[in-house]
Amino acid sequence: MPSRRPSWKKVLAAGAVALLISPAALLSATPASAAGGPSTLPSGPNPLASGPALPTFSAAAEAQKAAAREGRTAVAKKLGIISAQPTAVWLGEWYDSSTLVRVLRAETQAAVRQKKTAVFVLYAIPARDCGQHSGGGLDAAGYARWVALIAQTLRGTPSVAIVEPDALAMLGECAGQGDRAGLIRDGVRTLAAAGVPAYIDAGNSGWIAPEVMAARLRDAGIADARGFATNVSGFRTTASERTYAERVRSALGGTARYVIDTSRNGRGWTGEWCNPPGAGLGSTPRAVSGAGGLDALLWIKRPGESDGDCNGGPGAGSWFEKAALDLVARRQT
Repeated sequence: MPSRRPSWKKVLAAGAVALLISPAALLSATPASAAGGPSTLPSGPNPLASGPALPTFSAAAEAQKAAAREGRTAVAKKLGIISAQPTAVWLGEWYDSSTLVRVLRAETQAAVRQKKTAVFVLYAIPARDCGQHSGGGLDAAGYARWVALIAQTLRGTPSVAIVEPDALAMLGECAGQGDRAGLIRDGVRTLAAAGVPAYIDAGNSGWIAPEVMAARLRDAGIADARGFATNVSGFRTTASERTYAERVRSALGGTARYVIDTSRNGRGWTGEWCNPPGAGLGSTPRAVSGAGGLDALLWIKRPGESDGDCNGGPGAGSWFEKAALDLVARRQT
């Protein structure tokens, strides 16, 4: 499965791998059922209607600046095609609690200035990625506290959360997952109580049957979410993802909304998931209106960050310039 750990964790986390929640945060980690905040349901307005916000930091932007300083102007121009687009901000156990709060506040403040919506990805579920390229995650108790701190910090901000890429698609594939659906369900309720719209990851059109995924989404609390996300870090075409998502939506009763990751799907599936040769940038991020359940096309995966040490790439989340330039060269036009 695609790796997603962002390289910029090194900049802010300074090597932190254990989440340390402060006593104040523990006291505020009220279960959603008792918190009494508003619920974010599919029937409300599109939380991404204003468009996704440009993050305050991205590896692509840093690489672009470095290339310009080095006089590689052609490379800098190409990397600017990536860095100019809004991408999601990934959250995991690589941040301690104080750094996590700083990241959330910085990104939501930037979103306010842009009059856009910050897009965050929650990626710390126990047994994440089944120990593959992006293995890791928190234990169950730590995960609940972690989501509570995120929800508390995001309350009242223009933000949405993409909840746990691959978690439901990989359900039951390895040991250590515990009550994975229950953890996601409780997390979504906590986010909803804070008024944070959540999209639960639903794999992609080439992975789990729509009816099976719909059942998993119900178990994972889709009723308290805005909806679901598809193709996160994937390569399936937008057309195939819309067909898949509409089938999932129909199996859920026809009200759930969804978002599609188009960051690397400009050339469709090429037969590999880990730094695949031949992939290209897809449609630029934007809100969508009209028939069907699609809220937005997003760049959830950050183009140019490696899936793992495969096809010549560095470790998961590290900057991979060759892949970035290939994505630009093969971008959807």
